[in-house]
Amino acid sequence: MKRTTIVTAISLALTGAAPLYAEPAPASQKNAKPAIDQSKATGTPATPVAPKSFVPMEPEGAIQKANAYFNSASSMTGDFVQISPDGTRSEGKIYVQRPGKLRFEYNPPATLEVVADGLSVAVHDRKTATKDVYFISQTPLKFLLKDQIDLSRDVKVIEVNTTPDTVSILVEDKATFGGTSQIKLIFDSATFALKQWQVTDPQGYETLVSLFNIDLSKKPDPRLFQLTQERISNTNN
Repeated sequence: MKRTTIVTAISLALTGAAPLYAEPAPASQKNAKPAIDQSKATGTPATPVAPKSFVPMEPEGAIQKANAYFNSASSMTGDFVQISPDGTRSEGKIYVQRPGKLRFEYNPPATLEVVADGLSVAVHDRKTATKDVYFISQTPLKFLLKDQIDLSRDVKVIEVNTTPDTVSILVEDKATFGGTSQIKLIFDSATFALKQWQVTDPQGYETLVSLFNIDLSKKPDPRLFQLTQERISNTNN
């Protein structure tokens, strides 16, 4: 199994992303009459409104918001879309129960499923009937499976960038299988919901992941995170 698959798999289901949504209009506004265009009523041109100037978010503030977002819920279920380094698009279901547990399943024609039980991570290929087992400490984004997350303490923050639409936080993990990985977390600047993230593995290959239809209130079935005795024998070899 390629290391890029392992990096993508472990990075995928570790962060619960809340869906973006539009706030409904207050009831008092639903039946309100439309405002009168004073420029048409008086014949005088309307005064243009100057756009608000963009003020970048301070890096410390962005990191604090990211920590608060990740720590706001310990469970997650939902869907994902993954774009691999070769451009291949894959979809599937993800399940997370912090601390330490995750599972995600790729839809056909992909044949992969990844399960972490709190100690180990098994990458199972149903087509070849093979299973590779790793310690969680060897995987990227392992810090996001912790009970309480603090980006400044758990990983090295490389940079924080803000635009009018997004806030991105680039972090580095030197202890992953095969070398150093970088993970860029991309948030919506208004709601600070996680929109997607990009993983760069030790070989420099990039994988982009987006989350959809996320439910942060439903606890996954504990049986989804069970591994067999195979975990013990493989991790001890």
